Amino acid sequence: MPPITTSSSLAEVLDELTIEGAPELTEQLANQALKCYACGHRCLIKEGKRGICKVRFNDSGHLRVPANYVAALACDPTEKKPFFHVLPGSDTLTFGMLGCDLHCAYCQNWLTSQALRDDAAGTTPNVVSPERLVTMAKACGAAMVGSSYNEPLITAEWAVDVFRVARPAGFRTAFISNGNATPQVLDYLRPWTDCYKIDLKSMADKSYRQLGGVVDNILETVRMVHERGFWEEIVTLVIPGFNDSRDELRRAAEFIASVSPDIPWHVTAFHQDYRMRENANTTAQQLIGACEIGREAGLRYIYAGNLPGRVGRWEHTYCPHCDELLVERFGYLIKKVRVTPDGHCPSCKTTIPGIWSAN
Repeated sequence: MPPITTSSSLAEVLDELTIEGAPELTEQLANQALKCYACGHRCLIKEGKRGICKVRFNDSGHLRVPANYVAALACDPTEKKPFFHVLPGSDTLTFGMLGCDLHCAYCQNWLTSQALRDDAAGTTPNVVSPERLVTMAKACGAAMVGSSYNEPLITAEWAVDVFRVARPAGFRTAFISNGNATPQVLDYLRPWTDCYKIDLKSMADKSYRQLGGVVDNILETVRMVHERGFWEEIVTLVIPGFNDSRDELRRAAEFIASVSPDIPWHVTAFHQDYRMRENANTTAQQLIGACEIGREAGLRYIYAGNLPGRVGRWEHTYCPHCDELLVERFGYLIKKVRVTPDGHCPSCKTTIPGIWSAN
């Protein structure tokens, strides 16, 4: 997959790597305008203009959307996504494109997500086909294929193109997303997508608006993903001074529990990155405190991430009924799996929600 070399601007290069958008995600309006339903912004895009994501644009009344390239690609542990209740010990071939509908100052994937907003990113696309990606997934022994690195909602058509090839080849499929979705895009994804990870970045609308989003859109996505039967896991990056108050963490945990106490909640450690350098890094004790809040709220599966070996029981999976150790982890390393292939605790037979078998 050689990178494209050209004197054209990145936007011009990406405009060539497009197809017509899915009709399920497009509403035709008067005067060749259209409305895009790929993400929660629901952009009204007039002829010749772009959506907030900058990669979906109106060409003479036709929505053009990204396709046929990747800008980031890795085969790494499924736990890194993170999915802790999906095929423990497996790998996921993860691909990403360029662009995002948010602009988080602390983005750890800013080289891809902010490539069209920040010239310092310097990331270029690599042309590839869905068939080639699935061949690579087979070669690296992956069990799942996932879309991540940028915001996959804004490149949903490409993800579905890949998943349409991956699913019949025996792979599970996953979206690793900020959760700024719409009913239309979730219905479009659901036939081809098994797992959906959502970043619940804050419970405060003021904080979300700093990132370019609206908190109610994210909360509604959490509900919609669960209702549609995706396997769902939620991540909150705990950032001191931004979203780490006990009250905010409690509200996040209580909200997730109100949707389902079986949704795993990952609280992960922030480290200074991109344009957020003034906030302190998260400590192990802060993560443990957040996990305890999750337990008090009634969540059955709470995990502390990014600080392996420093968070006690909170990087392992226990049976919520008999407290049997079911999955023992050290970071992304799986040391023991005792969940049965059909998803039960071997000691008390309690059902452990998730995807525990590749079939």
